[in-house]
Amino acid sequence: MRIPIIAANWKMHKTSEEATSFVSQLGSQLKAEDALETVLCPPCPLLALIAEPCRKYGFKLGAQNMYWETAGAFTGEVSPLLLKDLGAQYVILGHSERRQLFGETDQQVSRKVRAAFAHELVPIVCVGETLQQRKAEQTNSVVGEQVSIALRGLDPSHVRRVVVAYEPVWAIGSGLTASAHDAAAVARHIRKIIGEMFSLKVARDLRIQYGGSVKPENIDEFLREVEIDGALVGGASLDPLIFAAIVQNALGAVAS
Repeated sequence: MRIPIIAANWKMHKTSEEATSFVSQLGSQLKAEDALETVLCPPCPLLALIAEPCRKYGFKLGAQNMYWETAGAFTGEVSPLLLKDLGAQYVILGHSERRQLFGETDQQVSRKVRAAFAHELVPIVCVGETLQQRKAEQTNSVVGEQVSIALRGLDPSHVRRVVVAYEPVWAIGSGLTASAHDAAAVARHIRKIIGEMFSLKVARDLRIQYGGSVKPENIDEFLREVEIDGALVGGASLDPLIFAAIVQNALGAVAS
């Protein structure tokens, strides 16, 4: 059985005081639930600061990016070894902002995925199409290529643990969302690709999130789709009360 996962991507937001206050407020609103995983992904300098509060409240900790080398002369980069040392359990890889703003390629994402598993980090692999690609009916081909390159050559036991976040680029921070039906169709296509690469069992076990202007009012629509196992939340994850409402509504959808 796939356990739904709701992850908060704070991006480049929050001071140390804001981060600790957030976790405390969120913890007062939620209790750890076996039926759902809640993951907080702060900027890297805040990881150590909120690691213990996250453990206290039963939240998982994730990073927003990493390099694929363990150590070396890579000024400004963060190694998977350090992330693990700071308490991270998850790491977001291949987010569209990394791809668009920093030129990250599918091949680089692939190297990072392998490095994550080498250091016992679970990768949240982001995939998604631009509006232009969607209008050209290229969604399946674009997403399929991103998924296949990111996971190619992995051991099936690792692939089963991957979280794939389908985030249509045109929906991130825009207020626009894909319909739950459309998001589920892409999730089915992702499982089809993984089934062909590995096995139907691996494809069934792997979790797929939706991301892109997720909010309390629409999370239940996505979670009621059998193919969708959670959400990667951006802007709406910056307010602890709003994010708590997303998690609570997700739990309601899972239970119904």
